[in-house]
Amino acid sequence: MLLQVKNLHFSYTPNKKLFNNLSISIDEGQIIALAGESGCGKSTLLNLIYGLLDWEDGQILLNGTRLMGPKGNLVPGEKDMKFVAQTYDLMPYSTVSENVGKFISNINLHEKKMRVHELLKVVGMEDFADIKPQFLSGGQQQRVAIARALSVLPKLLLLDEPFSNLDFSRKIELRERLFNFVKQNNLSLIISTHEIQEVMPWLDRITVLQDGRLIQNDSPKETYLNPYNSYVAKLFGEVNVLTDAEKDSLKLGRHLWYPHQIKVAAQGEPAKVLESRFAGSSYWNRVMIDSIPLVIYTDHALSGTVNLHFIEQSERL
Repeated sequence: MLLQVKNLHFSYTPNKKLFNNLSISIDEGQIIALAGESGCGKSTLLNLIYGLLDWEDGQILLNGTRLMGPKGNLVPGEKDMKFVAQTYDLMPYSTVSENVGKFISNINLHEKKMRVHELLKVVGMEDFADIKPQFLSGGQQQRVAIARALSVLPKLLLLDEPFSNLDFSRKIELRERLFNFVKQNNLSLIISTHEIQEVMPWLDRITVLQDGRLIQNDSPKETYLNPYNSYVAKLFGEVNVLTDAEKDSLKLGRHLWYPHQIKVAAQGEPAKVLESRFAGSSYWNRVMIDSIPLVIYTDHALSGTVNLHFIEQSERL
């Protein structure tokens, strides 16, 4: 086990505890996402793991060695980890290349130069090697900070919302290059994100926090198909949440239904179409079965009355 967080207790104020007996772990080479609404504790947990905050009780161990936090370290931080926070801490009057090469040895300058170029390619910033960070956008600075963190091939990389300042096209490029680099070098990665669906293909596990509590800690497939509650399901986008009475009246086996799990069919529950709007890859539709409002996605516009079929788990196996 590379990282273990055991029975962690932490609070910003004495009368409100954020983490109360929190435990998580990560194996070598794994990629884990911390997911949850703003304020759930994702960034705080990363700061605690990296040693920037002191905790009240519990243990954090890296490769079996107990970490001490600021109280036990003259310089906060851990040498076998790198952390890219939402403030990037770049050297403003040094070039992008100099920032990325900050932690790389100067013994072989040619090798260092090649290494820096490779890392800049990973984050798509090779054309900005000689530019100073003060002239870069927030998203560009974010990518430089990630490249610098990768430069030492840390055992554990912590990224706090690493795609938050990127345009969609840049986000697609970076996430594939970044996750491939992490996997190829057998690094372990914990990433906090609000956009869980965009990183799902590369994840080994999703750890869901709500108000500092661990709600679910499963594989991406298990978390998506069997969310613990509506809070977890809504992290993946729109979801239809049925009451007990609504579930029973429709004779369904569960309360939570993603829009794509409800299909228009030749036979099924009759539903009145209230709205049908083009949404790019699909049409977004608001429909009503008796007095039960639902959102469904289709490949064409709907109108009038349609029949709906709810796809149960067994039908997808």
